[in-house]
Amino acid sequence: MTSGKSVTHSAPSSVQATTVASSLLTVQTPGRGFTDLTSEAAKFIVEACARDGALTLFIRHTSASLTIQENADPSVLVDLTTALSRLAPENAGWTHDTEGPDDMPAHIKTMLTQTSLQVPVLKGKLALGTWQAIYLVEHRSRPHRREIVLQFIGSNQ
Repeated sequence: MTSGKSVTHSAPSSVQATTVASSLLTVQTPGRGFTDLTSEAAKFIVEACARDGALTLFIRHTSASLTIQENADPSVLVDLTTALSRLAPENAGWTHDTEGPDDMPAHIKTMLTQTSLQVPVLKGKLALGTWQAIYLVEHRSRPHRREIVLQFIGSNQ
């Protein structure tokens, strides 16, 4: 239990959700790895004239995923790719290998990560932390065209 002196919070604020704005973001990935979507998400918030609410991102695939991760040191993304490869290695005798040895590991990696994210929007800005970015994680070895649904629900400016 923490003492009241070490925890602070701002007064709650409330808005009436008057806006639902949606868009489909299409991204061509270079193959396995991370693609930063933060600037595209921020651009959508501006275009939607969003003020306060929530941005939901949903990827429409089963072999790619979304995550919020550190944006300062690129070695974090390298290590995350290594960790996922160790958790779901190729050529491990998977039954489902219709599209190649990276097929089933890609599905497992998606299950271990996320297909949707929600980011608060405060005063027209994504409420991400200083070192946070939104990433599409491509789990397949070859390039793919991926679709992400962006949806803001909240008040507009």
